Amino acid sequence: MQHPDQKYVTALVQNDATVLKELYEKFSGKIKWMILQNNGSETDAADIFQDALLSIYNKAKTGDFVLTCPIEAFLYLICKNKWLNILNKRKTQKVTNTDTEGFNYIGEDNFRQAEDCVLQQERSNLLAEKLALMGESCKNLLRLSWSGISMDEVAKKLNVTYAYARKKKSECMAKLIAMVKESPKFNSLKW
Repeated sequence: MQHPDQKYVTALVQNDATVLKELYEKFSGKIKWMILQNNGSETDAADIFQDALLSIYNKAKTGDFVLTCPIEAFLYLICKNKWLNILNKRKTQKVTNTDTEGFNYIGEDNFRQAEDCVLQQERSNLLAEKLALMGESCKNLLRLSWSGISMDEVAKKLNVTYAYARKKKSECMAKLIAMVKESPKFNSLKW
């Protein structure tokens, strides 16, 4: 379900200056504080925040990214991971505060929600990747059946019988599930 903070994602894509200003005012200071607490500078914090927004923009510009958690927790998760990657590359400085300590006003549930959001997006990406490898008839049948219309309507649109559409959908789903399970990414996505 789309979170009300989707407005920030939309603002990034549409370059809405008013909402983007609000986004910066509300969240950049919190990211800056987190980076400063972990051996970073104000410049590092600004770069990480900007890079995180760019990452969200790149996901959203395709039009199929839906934010299902608070933007604050999602941004923090992205920034934290990006900052940890930078610190690992530098290897001269240790992380002083890798957990949510000092950032607890976001809330444990929001972090879990943000992690679930990222995990769900990765699952969707894997599913889309495997669906793209299937034949056109399976792709069309599955997409139509997932669009919310009845199988009777799907059969009519594809000009086949209802029984054939149901049987074919079952076969296509079995093939898609097998392809997903064979992927090296499958186990890391905690299905």
